Amino acid sequence: MVFLAGRDRYTQRTLLRTVHDRLSKHAGCENIRYRPSRRRPRQVLADVETTVFVGGPYETDTARLAARFWYPQEGDDEYYRLNWIEPERDLMLGFHRDADHTDLGPCHVQIDYEGRTVARHAADFLNEHPLAVLEDRLRKLPALLGAVRWEDEQPALAEWPV
Repeated sequence: MVFLAGRDRYTQRTLLRTVHDRLSKHAGCENIRYRPSRRRPRQVLADVETTVFVGGPYETDTARLAARFWYPQEGDDEYYRLNWIEPERDLMLGFHRDADHTDLGPCHVQIDYEGRTVARHAADFLNEHPLAVLEDRLRKLPALLGAVRWEDEQPALAEWPV
């Protein structure tokens, strides 16, 4: 059992259960589930009806959200990844807080396309409870999706407001 330090003794399982409940109430999120299983959750997945989630027309009808929070032994803040995944276009973009790409600061936005990373940009660091971070990132995700531009048949973020 992993306890998230300084976060009201949340366990990873308790946190993911709360993330599951929160996504079940978010517009456009359906079929909320744990991966690999409810007994051993490591992340929460949700199928997304894109037009409902972004609040208007979108290039594809369905996508998936993947939310993962974990606590590294060497740090004071939990790590997370909140990814928007479009299997039809082989596109993934998301907010990441982890030990990768420290040149961008503690958080970054990343776009993967056709199995490789095509862009990374610094993102604001939120030293808040994981659920506050989730709320902020869910609120900013439609703007991130709207900032993606296709150049030479590849997605890019010409500019990302942090």
